[in-house]
Amino acid sequence: MIENKQNETVFESQRKFAKVNDIVKQYDYKKANLIAILQKVQEYYRYLPEEIMTYVATILKISPASVYGVATFYSQFSLNPKGKYEIKVCDGTACHVRKSMPVYDAIMKKLKLSDTKFTTDDLQFSVETVSCLGACGLAPVVVINEKVYPQMTPDAINIIIDELQARPIKGDN
Repeated sequence: MIENKQNETVFESQRKFAKVNDIVKQYDYKKANLIAILQKVQEYYRYLPEEIMTYVATILKISPASVYGVATFYSQFSLNPKGKYEIKVCDGTACHVRKSMPVYDAIMKKLKLSDTKFTTDDLQFSVETVSCLGACGLAPVVVINEKVYPQMTPDAINIIIDELQARPIKGDN
């Protein structure tokens, strides 16, 4: 029984790194393609796992610190898991004045998240505030996977989340 568990763990590990190998190969194993490689890795995992960044560094023959430096410098990269539905609540001046924080609070309560936990355990939702989404005339604004929801209220966002939760969970769609 223990041997089966070990074999399953080894197989999962090989599968995990096989995808990374495919991505790095697609970019010809070139250090100059690090950002593009990290973008593809993040697209696959929804964030950049530490062991995967170390593995990429090893394959590209660069230091893990260099990979980590790139991953932390660019705001497009996340070192924390992101949900299937990435919810961004604008808290720029116009949105804040038009009560974006009660919308944010409603989302956090509905999804049982906190000031230290921004992604649901099932990796279906992640929530963040952003400084500005550039849609001030539609304030308060929420964006979910690049779809803009204008003039949000706590009640309206709860309905939207209910609809998203009702969708069947399939792959990465």
